[in-house]
Amino acid sequence: MTKNAEMLTPREAALAMGISYQTLKQWIYHKKLKTVRTAGGHHRVPMGEVERYLPRVPAGEPAVARKNFRRISGRNQLLGNVVEVRTEGLLAQIKLSIGGQRITAIITAEAARELGLHKGETVAALIKATEVMILRV
Repeated sequence: MTKNAEMLTPREAALAMGISYQTLKQWIYHKKLKTVRTAGGHHRVPMGEVERYLPRVPAGEPAVARKNFRRISGRNQLLGNVVEVRTEGLLAQIKLSIGGQRITAIITAEAARELGLHKGETVAALIKATEVMILRV
């Protein structure tokens, strides 16, 4: 951590946000992330800017979900419950119930084992996409 606990170097900020240093630098250059310049011209990232990109768990969520909620850069995190885990070969199909809707994710069987996914568990679905399509129903 830098001497001033309120300011982070770009590398420290990238680590705290769970993104690559290169991504953070691009955000700085494209003014997506506000920084302060040192006398030497180096960027420092205010902690408040880092916190803007960290997900928040709503206060009403179960304590276990709040405790285990990961602080990562993905902004689209949806808390839900595992309703089915089906493993076949190298892949696992995970079905989640989120707000009365179902989401199905295909992940590696190894990842499912490492996460210890079982029916009834509270988990977060992290959705990272470059595009979202809308369909009239």
